Formats: sequence, structure tokens, C-alpha cells
Amino acid sequence: MKALTAIAAPVVFIGLLLAAWETACRVLEVPSYFLPAPSAIGAALRDNFPLLAQSGWNTLATALWALLAASIVASLLALAAGLSGLVEQAIHPLVITLSVTPIIAIAPIVTIWAGLEHPERAVVGLAAVVAFFPIFSGVLTGLKSTDPDLERLFDLYGATRWQKLTRLRLPSAAPLILQGHKVAASLAVVGAVVAEFGAGSGGSQGLAWRILEASNRLQTAKAFAALFVLSVMGAGLYALLQVAERRALVWWRGR
Repeated sequence: MKALTAIAAPVVFIGLLLAAWETACRVLEVPSYFLPAPSAIGAALRDNFPLLAQSGWNTLATALWALLAASIVASLLALAAGLSGLVEQAIHPLVITLSVTPIIAIAPIVTIWAGLEHPERAVVGLAAVVAFFPIFSGVLTGLKSTDPDLERLFDLYGATRWQKLTRLRLPSAAPLILQGHKVAASLAVVGAVVAEFGAGSGGSQGLAWRILEASNRLQTAKAFAALFVLSVMGAGLYALLQVAERRALVWWRGR
């Protein structure tokens, strides 16, 4: 019963919002170029689905490549910072600066570095910057969250630094590492779209390009349809990683 309620509640709420939106657009006769009704957005989604699906796949592929790059770099840097206080002090200001820098501001520079003929490289790099901090923070915080009593116990038994890392600190950090990757996955999708806007090129032909194209032609319903595809894609990726997180934690704790 609780599971049914948990599913029904958001479905009913969203349905009421869509009904109110549709009614308001029809009663107030809002121009479709200003705010299309949900029915118009659904029609635009149906008519342009192959194009939006292909663009969505391009954006998703960019986000996944960015997530992979961010995971490797952030995990290695966090591991080094967790093992050495000096390394942490050295890279911490740079990490903070990178996390608060709007990627839209550095997009033109990164596009030049990547090469104007390869805008997809700039988009992947910029999206990786967005996904970097949650992973770095999760790994570093997890490595620091080890129970001090267990660390003293390992020291008492003469455990090496490598044994403490692989058998104590990394297992203890697993929940926060997975949580950081889950958050970073959603941010990678957002970063990929923002990076496509910032790169100023349609070479990647992602959802951002479709939104710009539709907006410039006052095809607002098509732009909303692209936003819907983007939302579903981001939510689906988050849900997939959430399921993977639960199963991974059950397997890890079982070991």
C-alpha cells in the first residue's frame, strides 16, 4: 500500500499541474509561441521524436564520457589528498576555485584549446568540470570518515598503509563514493547542455542545439519537448545509478 501511494502521489500531483496548465492556456488564449499547452508540447514531441531522440543520445553520450573522465581524475586526486595532508593543502584551493567557476565563462577558452573543428571535446571537458567536485568531495570525505578506533586496531596489528587503504578506508568510504557519483551523473547531464550552449557550436547536435534552434524559430513547443526529453534522461540516469548504488552497497556489506 505504501509503495502504491508513493507512486500515485507524484503522478496525481503532476497530472493536476498539467491539467491546470492546459486549462489556463486555453481559457486565457495564451499564444503558443509564448507558452504552449501540454497538448501542443506532446504533439511536438511526437512529431519530432526521432530528431530529439538522436540529439538526446548525443547529449547522453557526452555526459557519460564526461562522468567517466571526472570519475578517474577526481578519484585519483581525492585518493592522493586523502593519503597526504600536504597534497590536500596544495590542491584544495584549486578544487574550490574550479567548483565555483561558471563553465559558461570558460567555455570559449576551452573551445579554443580543444580546437574549433572539435567542439565535442570542449563539451566533454566542460561537463567533466561540472561533475568533478561531487566525486572529489565524496571520495575525500569518505576516506576521512573512517572510524578512529578501527584505525588504531589496524595499527595495533601492524597493518601496512596499503592494507589500511584497501581493507578499511576504501570500504568505509564506499557509500559516500557512490553518492558522489550519483550526484555527479545528474550534474554531468546539466553540464553537457550548458557546455553545448557555451561552446556556441552545433557540431555536437545535442539537445541544447535543438532548444536554441527551436527558440530562434519561435517553436516554443519543440523547445519544451526537448526540455522534457532532457528531464526524463537526467531522471532516468539518476534512478539507474540509485538502483546500482543500493545493489552495490548490499553486495559490499555482504562481503
